[in-house]
Amino acid sequence: MDINMTLIGQVIAMIVFVWFCMKFVWPLIMGAIEQRQTEIANGLASAEKAAADVANAKTEADKVLAAARDQARGIVEQANSRASGIVEQAKTDGETERKRQLDAARAQIGAETNRAREELRTQVAKIAVAGASKVLGREIDAKAHSDILSKLASEL
Repeated sequence: MDINMTLIGQVIAMIVFVWFCMKFVWPLIMGAIEQRQTEIANGLASAEKAAADVANAKTEADKVLAAARDQARGIVEQANSRASGIVEQAKTDGETERKRQLDAARAQIGAETNRAREELRTQVAKIAVAGASKVLGREIDAKAHSDILSKLASEL
């Protein structure tokens, strides 16, 4: 292999080409690569942060959901106890009303019984006067003998 001017020209052209690329092209390519690396690093950091935020949000959502369940459970228990209280109050009120109505009915029955007795006494007194007047053969004056009739009625 013979070193001649063509080879020396090619070596000089190659050196100039490498120098030109190193001076003008290489910085542009390296800047683009560095910018892309920075964007990728930022994207990965954002993705990691987003994943952490999602995990935190899920944890927070679980806490809120658990609190809501506890609150709902408390509301249901409160409603059940209130319903039991209302039922017990209704039972008590019903029992009181039943006793009141029973006492009123007993009082009414007592009054009716007394009225029936008085009516029966009056009728018995009339029958006794009618019977006595037939036995004696003359009429007995009820107005004149009202004290005797009232004693008779009270004895019955």
